[in-house]
Amino acid sequence: MPQPSLEQSQRGLELRRDETLLTSLRNSWVARIQELEKQKTPPPAFVKADVKKPATQEKKPRKKREAQYNRARKRSVPTQIVDHRIVECPDCHLRLGGISLARSREVIDVPPPSVVEVTEHRIYKGWCSSCQKWHEAPVDFGEQVIGQGRIGVRLASMIAYLRTVMRLPLRQVREVLRTLHGFEVSVGELAELLHRIKEYAQPVLDGLKAAIRASPAVQADETGWREDGSNGYIWSVSTP
Repeated sequence: MPQPSLEQSQRGLELRRDETLLTSLRNSWVARIQELEKQKTPPPAFVKADVKKPATQEKKPRKKREAQYNRARKRSVPTQIVDHRIVECPDCHLRLGGISLARSREVIDVPPPSVVEVTEHRIYKGWCSSCQKWHEAPVDFGEQVIGQGRIGVRLASMIAYLRTVMRLPLRQVREVLRTLHGFEVSVGELAELLHRIKEYAQPVLDGLKAAIRASPAVQADETGWREDGSNGYIWSVSTP
């Protein structure tokens, strides 16, 4: 049996010495940990104690909610119905039997924006030889247009809604009319139209004020409102 060399013997001695040192360090660490465990302070009052979870119990079946408490989204009344029918097998092309409704799907959309309607009213006149003057056909535009402007009441109402309720600047109102309805209008004409609407609605506003003042009870509320770059308030007044 070959004898270990001097270098191998020295290497074995170093390994045994290192092993002894590690064992001593481990024993000292274990002793220190045991000492610290004995000195362990109780947790502060705000720390909750560990609670064991109860054993898993079988879940009871969920109670079915009554129909009167069902708040699921209701289907809308369809304005049109499109039937998608199938008459033959898509694989073997054999004619199918027992055809019935399998399912339905609701798709809600808006129709394409319509361009503005431009109606040209041609008013004819005639000469009266007895009265010696011209007479025009009688026509009343009071229910079609406000004042002497060209914008009809429906379009004027839409402009007033966009400006007052939706709070759109006049330039954006003009872009909406141009983009969705192909109507070209200037900012100045929009401003003038709004002034005419204000004058036209003033009697209605006065009537509302009179009804509120005559009411036996009035409920008032306010909310923030920004006007011409300044913060303010708008008041809401309601009667019974």
